[in-house]
Amino acid sequence: MPSVNQMASELKGKGLELVMIDFRENPELVRRTVKQRGYTGRVRSTKAVTPPGACMGCSVRHGDFVDRQGNLVGRLVGARDWEAPAARKFVEELLEMK
Repeated sequence: MPSVNQMASELKGKGLELVMIDFRENPELVRRTVKQRGYTGRVRSTKAVTPPGACMGCSVRHGDFVDRQGNLVGRLVGARDWEAPAARKFVEELLEMK
């Protein structure tokens, strides 16, 4: 996550916003983990929007990319090296979309 924090910080002025989604974890555990690991993005919980018993991507690490109008424009599944030039280019191209 440090590389994601770094990219989010560098590209914030271009409109990038990092939002982490908590999938049914204990809120105190989430707060403690965010603080301990130094995550800088906002954290949202699916508890408020997910019906009981539903699982939206549980245990699957992924990233969703949403444009300024709220449309899903990309999804990456699995861990990524956000310091890689290809990752940076991918995000910057998404930010250039109008």
